[in-house]
Amino acid sequence: MTMSGPVKPPGKRVIKRMSTRTKWLLLSIGSLMAVGAGLCIFSEAANLKHTHAPTGQWVLLGTYSLILINGGLCLLGQAIRFRVMLDTRRIVRREIKKKARELQERRKKE
Repeated sequence: MTMSGPVKPPGKRVIKRMSTRTKWLLLSIGSLMAVGAGLCIFSEAANLKHTHAPTGQWVLLGTYSLILINGGLCLLGQAIRFRVMLDTRRIVRREIKKKARELQERRKKE
């Protein structure tokens, strides 16, 4: 601990500096890759079960696949959240510009 407080991990600073669009893009791609990989591993675990492989082998592989699938879905939820933030900001900015134009037109008429 330094005099100014606890030291933040370097990744936290990088993420804080990223734009919302970059966060959305990285999370959406990463989440879809995690879900896809989890589904592939899940099908492999199911294949091992049906070919009478040792129980521990397909159970561990199935657990790993479910972790990937659920983690990917959580990341996808975060990506959707960032996308909603982007769309909301765009709509608000558009409305503000529209109101400013209307106000300028009223002032010109007066």
